[in-house]
Amino acid sequence: MQVSTAKLTVDDITGVVGIIPTPSTPTADRWDAEHTVDLDEAAKLADAMVRGGVDVLMTTGTFGECASLTWDEQQDFVATVVEAVAGRIPVFAGATTLNTRDTIARGRRLSELGADGLFVGRPMWLPLEEAGIVRFYRDVAEALPHVPLVVYDNPGAFKGKIGPSAYEQLSRIPQIVAAKHLGLLSGAAFLSDLRAVDGRMRLLPLETDWYFFARLFPEEVTACWSGNVACGPAPAIHLRELIQAERWDECQALTGELEHALEPLYPGGNFPEFLKYSIQLDNAQFQGAGFMRTGPTRPPYTEVPEAYLEGAREAGRRWAGLHQRYETSRSAQESVAG
Repeated sequence: MQVSTAKLTVDDITGVVGIIPTPSTPTADRWDAEHTVDLDEAAKLADAMVRGGVDVLMTTGTFGECASLTWDEQQDFVATVVEAVAGRIPVFAGATTLNTRDTIARGRRLSELGADGLFVGRPMWLPLEEAGIVRFYRDVAEALPHVPLVVYDNPGAFKGKIGPSAYEQLSRIPQIVAAKHLGLLSGAAFLSDLRAVDGRMRLLPLETDWYFFARLFPEEVTACWSGNVACGPAPAIHLRELIQAERWDECQALTGELEHALEPLYPGGNFPEFLKYSIQLDNAQFQGAGFMRTGPTRPPYTEVPEAYLEGAREAGRRWAGLHQRYETSRSAQESVAG
């Protein structure tokens, strides 16, 4: 039986779990580029997430370019984020690699750098069947008993969906506190996975799905994940406040605005097509929003049809408009309250 000494539990995963990109230097798309992380911008972005109201921060997922950062760059980035956050909210650092031993080694080092937990996807050179998925996470948890884990369930990146039976077993590993889930994009899977974990771990839908599930399961779906916070956190934070207040009609209206903003991000409304270029398209979205300064994506994930890029930039501009509106409203309310 595995024993957890982790300080964070499932009850600590509430509100908006923001996932941030890794800001790059102007020449980051070259094969001979070195030290491609814009550490000054990384510190500003991490601080802006905390000040903007994000509840939990995660780094180095797919659009955080975990696959194309060097190990030195990843350590520098995570250390910078941890220092900027300064203990104000939990930080889960991405530690996905192509094998169990490297994931454990990196996870141990990122924990030493101050990360409160790890955001971990499974190795994907070959697809893992259910037993392999469970074994992988059990091994990581056994090696790092003091480190809370967030499972990364991305069928596109990891060559398959984690099924309910595996979720049931994963939820009994005490270090696992949550899973980043595709929500409605996975069809009926969210509901079956939610039943399987039975409250033992937090399933995180996208912010655009959060209202639907929170209204049905208010005690279980108390958090969402959002990469769009890097376009400005105010819309997601406002949604959190509406959900917590159970102002369901307003939640539905705001969800509609978020969906409209993100519509151009998916080429022709095709989510599988988006997944082929998600690193490049998310980066273009962040550029379009202008909330943060980001340079080019790192090789080999640099090429993408120009028409797709313009759609992503438009999604960023739309989200930025929502951020400006809800940030202005929030500031006005705080001024009145003060």
